[in-house]
Amino acid sequence: MSNTSSHERQRLIFLIASGLSTAGSFAGLTAKGWILMDETKEPMVLALHFAALSLPTMLVSGPAGVRTDRVGCERVLIQAQWALLGAGLLGAFSIPVLDGQPQVLMLLASTLLVGIAGAYELTARNKYCALLVDDNSELAPFLTSFSVVFNVGKLVGPLLGGLLITLTGPATALTLDAATYLMPIASVIWLLHPRTELEMRSAPGEKASLRVAWRECGSNLRHALMFTGLMCVVGFFHPGLGPLIAARELGDAPMDLAIFTSVLALGSIAGGLLLQRNSHRFCRRPSLTLAGFALVTAVAQLGMAIGGDAPFLLTMTLLIGAGTAGLLSSSNLITQVGSSQTLRGRMAGLGQIAFLGGGGISGLIAAVLTDTMGLQATFAISGTLGVVLALLEICRRGGTVLNEVRSV
Repeated sequence: MSNTSSHERQRLIFLIASGLSTAGSFAGLTAKGWILMDETKEPMVLALHFAALSLPTMLVSGPAGVRTDRVGCERVLIQAQWALLGAGLLGAFSIPVLDGQPQVLMLLASTLLVGIAGAYELTARNKYCALLVDDNSELAPFLTSFSVVFNVGKLVGPLLGGLLITLTGPATALTLDAATYLMPIASVIWLLHPRTELEMRSAPGEKASLRVAWRECGSNLRHALMFTGLMCVVGFFHPGLGPLIAARELGDAPMDLAIFTSVLALGSIAGGLLLQRNSHRFCRRPSLTLAGFALVTAVAQLGMAIGGDAPFLLTMTLLIGAGTAGLLSSSNLITQVGSSQTLRGRMAGLGQIAFLGGGGISGLIAAVLTDTMGLQATFAISGTLGVVLALLEICRRGGTVLNEVRSV
């Protein structure tokens, strides 16, 4: 078997293992979200739950990127996957042995640890992907394939989580979440053979810092990161308030939350497929791509503010999923293919700070607005700001062109 076909098989294995793990993760997050909604009925608790998952990126994504570029992506990837397994088991352990506020705190702690370990895992995985391709021209399609597989897992996971909660209770969903982390661990340790000899690591000292990566990545990538972060602060709050939005618009049963989350995932798949089929072309026009996806999200949020029957609201939910997935995936794609190999770990860390850190802040802001002004007013404010910022970006920088870095 040729080396090329061997790498193709390994990429497929990595995609499948990651997809199965993602499905388990979203089953667990659905279970946690429903438990917190059922126990507290508080939007701020739901926002804190998403913040516990996303805000650690603001503190640890930088060190994760530095460590990945210094010691190697495979080593960091394996360590992060073991840490994810432990954090998942902590959440599963809380269901049978705790109740009330201690259980809520343990679930939040589990999600916090998942957020910390996940920051290292995603940072290392981005750089690891470049070691499974034979030519750098294959990197963009491979990275966008990860986005599609991730969103398929995001579609299947909530449905599975809602079904497991209904039939067997949340403990089963959380146990499944923890168990699925074993799949990518096994694939990386025993099945995959990346071209680690080609990995370029940063030298120790000042040149390995996040600040140097920010300075050396270039003005186009810096602007892409700043715009992504800004748009996430403005409008990426639905992961945190998902249980509340589903309860207000559809119903408060576990399957209502599963349907809402799965429609978001269907939109995410659509956005990911659009990006995958146009990966090189979309990379060339970073501002137009990012602002276009942001505009779709903002218009859909205005639709949610207007309101309507269930089919209309689910259509708007679908568009929110497509717009946000396209924004986050294209930001990751642009910063990876537009940077050199020695910077890719740190660029992945900076990307996480932008979209997950921004999303965590967005959830907290939206929770306060929802408490004081209502959910529809929150959608109206977010959508209006998003439309204005996206149109300004298109007008000012829509013609910006980015050249892909050709070295693996």
